[in-house]
Amino acid sequence: METGFDNEKYLKIQSERIKERIAQFGDKLYLEFGGKLFDDHHASRVLPGFLPDSKLHMLMQLSDYSEVVMVISAIDLEKNKMRSDLGITYDEDVLRLRSEFEKVGLFVGGVVITHYNGQSSADAYRNRLERLGIKVYYHYTIDGYPHNVALIDSDDGFGKNDYVETQRPLVVVTAPGPGSGKMAVCLSQLYHENKRGIKAGYAKFETFPVWNLPLKHPVNIAYEAATADLNDVNMIDPFHLETYGNIAVNYNRDIEIFPVLNALFEGIYGESPYKSPTDMGVNMIGFCMKDEDACCNAAREEIIRRYYYALCNLATKGNNENEVNKIALIMKQAKLTTDYRRTTVAAQEKKKLSGVHSAAIELHDGTIITARTSALLGPSAALILNATKYLAGISDEVKLIPEEMISPIQKTKVEFLHGNNPRLHTDEVLVAISILSNHDENCRKALEQLPKLKGCQVHSTVMLSEVDRKIFKKLGVGLTCDPVKKG
Repeated sequence: METGFDNEKYLKIQSERIKERIAQFGDKLYLEFGGKLFDDHHASRVLPGFLPDSKLHMLMQLSDYSEVVMVISAIDLEKNKMRSDLGITYDEDVLRLRSEFEKVGLFVGGVVITHYNGQSSADAYRNRLERLGIKVYYHYTIDGYPHNVALIDSDDGFGKNDYVETQRPLVVVTAPGPGSGKMAVCLSQLYHENKRGIKAGYAKFETFPVWNLPLKHPVNIAYEAATADLNDVNMIDPFHLETYGNIAVNYNRDIEIFPVLNALFEGIYGESPYKSPTDMGVNMIGFCMKDEDACCNAAREEIIRRYYYALCNLATKGNNENEVNKIALIMKQAKLTTDYRRTTVAAQEKKKLSGVHSAAIELHDGTIITARTSALLGPSAALILNATKYLAGISDEVKLIPEEMISPIQKTKVEFLHGNNPRLHTDEVLVAISILSNHDENCRKALEQLPKLKGCQVHSTVMLSEVDRKIFKKLGVGLTCDPVKKG
């Protein structure tokens, strides 16, 4: 709830750090961007004060001498892989991201289709992009990648890939999701640039884990919880410790691949510019925390949120028991239980007292508001009404929506639309009080409180409908639910 991160400082020192790294390599740097370039809601949750588009704003400060290269895997195209947070396929997300980058003045140089071996879906996508005037390049599957260094670092390896034409000193390589082949694109470009007599460099921008925070810092543990489905594990960087005698935190995949990267660097440059995987990074986020307690508290909330998210996924899809078990172990190591989340305790107590499913919200002043299921409203819809009434100073006894207005809506839902649940969802409640606000002062005041819910935390004792989840997301509310389906 409290601001714990200095966003202005971050924008300044992060852009300066990247400029330093560009200069280190003779004014040409390929920067692999791990995670989300914008819409980074995980970072904004665990580092309160970090804005979801902070990294994008940081790059905007470098827009005059930077360009973006987007990467998508032919394998993901073939599978129609989805971004679960947005509900769109990777191929559509590439176009969305390109549009968003260009809106803020970032130049997008082209799209690289990786893991290509003649897939028809990749050919069709290339044709689609080229009709839109977008440059497209193919990078091929290399047998034995990444361990067959001799083949990779040859004309039959990286040499077979299309050379991506770039114009500016900083080339940001990004993708819709993990496993797209961003690192291979960067290394392939280094090979081609070297053949052309250009000594380009490579660096990695990976926000988490934060290398200069302790291994078991809540912010770093929250990253492990967030990537439990990928089996990522935070580790002390042994190469960094051996070379410098200093402890730095990295994660297993980067540490495991570093000897191979070192060999590739030596093949391209003659020597490796880096002594450890941590050396490759440029992340300055750990220097911008201004309130340790606020960030730790937010990170602990995120760990619990991830636990509930995994539990609900298990209840609906039944295929991620390992993820649930891993996060449960992380919580045990962090000496953390779900009772740390105040809304969880409040919602469950409300359910125990009322005998029906309930919900609770923690407001920014620490006040807990609860609501229960009724014949007219579901717990989430009732909760929004109760919270906005409290914030507007309206008595709890006041009914914002008259019962005679709710009944016709319920009749339409059940009789005409053949719904099973007559209770109003959050969107229906908000539409109702919006209509009433033209003539009712209390409804108008309640609506005006909605922006104050951003950043608040909610827990429900029952899994909410997709409609309700989307409304809370749009309001910027952090939601968790017990893994209980509606009866």
